[in-house]
This record gives sequence, C-alpha cells and structure tokens, in this order.
Amino acid sequence: MKTLGIIGGLGPESTVDYYQRIIALYRERTGDGSYPEFIINSVDLKKGLDFMDANDLTGMADYLLQGVGKLARAGADFGLISANTPHIVFEEVASKSPIPLISIVEATCAAAKARKLKRLALLGTRFTMQGTFYSKVFTREGIDLVAPDAKDQEYIHDKYLNELVPGKFLPETRDGLLAIVDRMKAKDDIDGVILAGTELPLILRDADHRGILLLDTTKIHCQAAVAEMFS
Repeated sequence: MKTLGIIGGLGPESTVDYYQRIIALYRERTGDGSYPEFIINSVDLKKGLDFMDANDLTGMADYLLQGVGKLARAGADFGLISANTPHIVFEEVASKSPIPLISIVEATCAAAKARKLKRLALLGTRFTMQGTFYSKVFTREGIDLVAPDAKDQEYIHDKYLNELVPGKFLPETRDGLLAIVDRMKAKDDIDGVILAGTELPLILRDADHRGILLLDTTKIHCQAAVAEMFS
C-alpha cells in the first residue's frame, strides 16, 4: 500500500472533508474493517493567502515545496495539495517535488471528460476564476470553461474567504451561489459547474442543480488519491 501525503490547512474545513472522505473511500474498497494510514501536513492558510494577494507565485511555490518535503521525509510515497487555488503553481511544485503529486485540475478534467461535458462554469476564489491554470488543462480536451461575470466573481470570492473558509455555511449564501449557476445556465448554456474551491462542496452538497452537474473537486481528488494508494 502506497502512503499518501496531504498538504492540508488550505483551508482547515476542507482538510477535514478530505480526511473523512479518504477514510470512507478506503474502507469501501477494502471491506475488511481496516483504516488507511496517511500523513497530513497542515500549513498556514494566512501565509498562502498573503503570497496570493502579493502575486508572489515564487514564494507560494517555495512554501508548498517545503511542505511537500516534510511529507516526503515523513514517508509519503506520493502527495496532493488539498485546495484548488494553490494549483496556480502546481506545475512548478510538481516539477521540483521529491514525490509524485496528483493534480486536482487534471483529475477533475478526466472526470468531466468521462461525463462528456463540453461547457462548464468555473466557481472558486478570484485567483482560480481569473487564472488560466484550469482552462489550460481543459482546453486540451476540448472543454470550454466560463467564469461568472465580475460582480458575481466578487460575491463568490467574498463569501468564500469570509464565510466558507472560517466554516460558516449559510442557507442564504447557498441560494446566492445557486442563483449564479442559474444565471450562467441561461446566459452561457453551461452543462456543468466545477466547484473549483474545496469549501464549495461543503455548502453545495447535491450532485446536480436543476439537471446541471456539480463537479465536486474534493470528491474527485480523493477518489484519485485512494486509487493511487491501491495501485
């Protein structure tokens, strides 16, 4: 069995979700009552956000590499970063990492392709919605990504950092997010939504909304990680 290492804490709420899902998926696969052994290095979210706000991508990559190095020294055979936004520097981190890393973007793209989705809304932090790291991967597979308009991006980013990351999941925010999905369906004719922020599946828990598929990036990433543990 390969040992998984997780860079967690980005943010804490979704790291708990990763922990629980990996255990559940592992136990489903084994069926023998056993539990998986894996390693979590919970890093400082504030440092990560400071790097992003300053657009210091080199600093962000170096910070993540230090964290991955700790996982490798602790005995991890492969790893993942349990958040979407840090994948803005994934290529740089993966190329220098002492252990192989599973990309949440690549795993989500494979899941979208398997479901034959062609046009997807991208919801996440401002850094994710305005970045190119998602579209670069999806364009290769002929899948179009659409970001919300500027006002809706502002709403999502604000709610994400000021409510979801600290663990506040309010029904009115859920309604606000789904209203954005409805507007994008009407305007952009999307056939799915990428919940490209690992706190989003904690407030949007359904698999779809009015027939529009909601791609849960946490679930997809965890499935890829557990498959790798067994490979």
